[in-house]
Amino acid sequence: MTPHTDAKPTATPPLPGRPCSIAAALHVLGEKWALLAVRELFYGNHRFDRIARNTGAPRDRLTARLRALEEAGVVDRRAYSERPPRYEYHLTEAGRDLAPLTQALLAWGDRWLSPEPPVVLRHHPHHDDPGHPDHPLDAAWTCRTCGTEVRSPDLTLEVRSPHWDRHGPTTPGGDATTAP
Repeated sequence: MTPHTDAKPTATPPLPGRPCSIAAALHVLGEKWALLAVRELFYGNHRFDRIARNTGAPRDRLTARLRALEEAGVVDRRAYSERPPRYEYHLTEAGRDLAPLTQALLAWGDRWLSPEPPVVLRHHPHHDDPGHPDHPLDAAWTCRTCGTEVRSPDLTLEVRSPHWDRHGPTTPGGDATTAP
């Protein structure tokens, strides 16, 4: 069992194509059972049987995904029974930081794929203040520096990887199969 840690995990191995944090994230999270397991942990389901039932994942595939998420520092496995040995899974800080991603996928699916949202996230801004009741979450992407809502047309790309620009490798015969 890996000890509980919220330390930043080690870098992913070099991946083919453009050096990119999206590619690195998808290397860890890009298979649907991984993200559905994370969803269940956000919903408060920490035991393997519940995660398996609620995702529909084959048990062997789910075991492999949870192990990979643990190795990547996204989940922490904690014993809750010694006889027989049984474990619960909990999100680490890295896993909890996936909340905006899961919310964005939920909102996109609600908008483009579901005739009626199957679940609704509710925001509780002030738990003890009756003047601020809970309500369905309508999240926005906001810049922490200037405080304004971010829209795609307002963004530009600054490429920092050596020998790459937004179009691809910049060196003649550039090697697009390695990442730093």
